[in-house]
Amino acid sequence: MTEKPTYRIAIVGLGYVGLPLAIALAPRFSVIGFDSSRQRIAELRQGRDRTREIDEGVLRASALELTEKPDAMRGADVFIITVPTPVAEDNTPDLDAVRAACRTIGGVIAKGAIVVLESTVYPGVTEEICGGEIAAASGLVAGKDFHLGYSPERINPGDRKHTVDRIVKVVAGDTPAVVAKLAEIYGAINNGQIFVAKNIRTAEAAKVIENAQRDINIAFINEVTMIFNRVGLSVYDVLAASSTKWNFLPFGPGFVGGHCIGVDPFYLAHLSQSLGHNPEVILAGRRINDGMSAYVAQQIAANLAKHGGKISGARLLVLGLTFKENIPDLRNSKVADLVTALRAASHSVEVHDAHADAGEAKELYGIDLHRKLEALDGFDGVIGAVAHDEYRALRMADFARLVKPAGLVADIKGIWRDVELPAHMLRWEL
Repeated sequence: MTEKPTYRIAIVGLGYVGLPLAIALAPRFSVIGFDSSRQRIAELRQGRDRTREIDEGVLRASALELTEKPDAMRGADVFIITVPTPVAEDNTPDLDAVRAACRTIGGVIAKGAIVVLESTVYPGVTEEICGGEIAAASGLVAGKDFHLGYSPERINPGDRKHTVDRIVKVVAGDTPAVVAKLAEIYGAINNGQIFVAKNIRTAEAAKVIENAQRDINIAFINEVTMIFNRVGLSVYDVLAASSTKWNFLPFGPGFVGGHCIGVDPFYLAHLSQSLGHNPEVILAGRRINDGMSAYVAQQIAANLAKHGGKISGARLLVLGLTFKENIPDLRNSKVADLVTALRAASHSVEVHDAHADAGEAKELYGIDLHRKLEALDGFDGVIGAVAHDEYRALRMADFARLVKPAGLVADIKGIWRDVELPAHMLRWEL
C-alpha cells in the first residue's frame, strides 16, 4: 500500500484566498498558516473569520496551525503565497505585499523547497521578482536550490458553489517534477481537477485575462446602459429580451470594485505598456467602469431635479457599501465613490450596510454606517447600491417609511423591479 505524501505546507497570507486554501489542505497535509497581522491570527485562533468565508465550527475543528511568526514556517516543503496584489494611486501594480512575502520566505526557506505564487500578477513576476527576492534573502539559487511554481487563485468571495475544492486548478512549475508535486497537492483537495499550463508565464497570463475579460464585458453593458438611458429605456428591460438568445452573455450593469475585476486589468495594461503596446480596449473598459459612480450620481441628481425635488441638500440613504452582495468585503468599493460624488453635489448622504464592519467602513472611507435599518425614515431618496438579501426583501411598507411621499427610489441593481411602490413615489433604475 502506497503511503500518502507527508508534505509540510506553509500558506503565506490568510485572507479571502489563503484561509480557505489552508483549511482545505489541512486534513490531507501538515499545514501552517502564516499572516503578518497579529490581530488576524488572534481572531482566527478564537474561531472568528471576519471575511466570513470559513464558518466558526469548521475553523475551530481544523488541524491548521496558525502563526504570526516566520520562524514557525521553517522546514516547510512548499510555501504558497496568497497575498493581495492591489494597484497604487496611479493604477500601476503594487507588488509590495508579494515582495514582503518573498523576503519572509527567504529568511526561513531550506534547500529543495518549492515556492508557489497564487496572487494575480502579470507574466514574469513569479520568476523575475519572486525568484529574485527569495534568492537575495536566502542566498540560495532559484531553479537549483529552490524551485518556483504558479497556481492562480480563483476564489470568488461569498460564492459557496465554486469553492477551492470544487474548481479546476491551473498549475505550472519550473521543472516537470515541480509540476507533478503541485498537481498531487492541489489534486488532493479537488478530486484531481488539474490543468497543467505550458509554463509559469502562461499560467500568470491566463489568470490576469480571466478578470480583464469580465471587466470589458461589464464595461460594454455599462456603456449601452448610458446610451439607452438617453432614450428612456431601462437596460434591465433590454437585457431581459436579449438574454432569451442562447449565446447571449449574462452580464449586468453596475459598479466594478473589489480586489480582482477592478484591479487586475491594470496589471495586464502595465505589461502591455512596458512592451510598447497601447492597450486600448482594456483601458477603455477601465475608464467606463471607474466612471459609473459619477454617472449614477449625476442621474440621481437629475431625477431629483426633474421631478421637482431638491437640486441640492436632499437627504439620501444609500443601501450597501460592500463591493458585492452578501459579503463584508469593502475593498475598492465604488459605492464609496458614489457617496463622495453625491456629497460633492451638496446632498446629505447616509449609509447602511447589512454586512460591512462599521469600523472598517470608517477607517477606509470615513463613512459612518447606520446599524439598524428599521430605525431610519423620512429620506428624500433611497438608493439600492448593493443587492444584499436584506434589501431584496424590502416591500411597499418599508419604502413608505424610508422615503417621503413623492421621494425617489433609485434602484441601481434592479432588485425592486417587481416591488410596488407607494403612490406618487418616483422610481429610477439603470
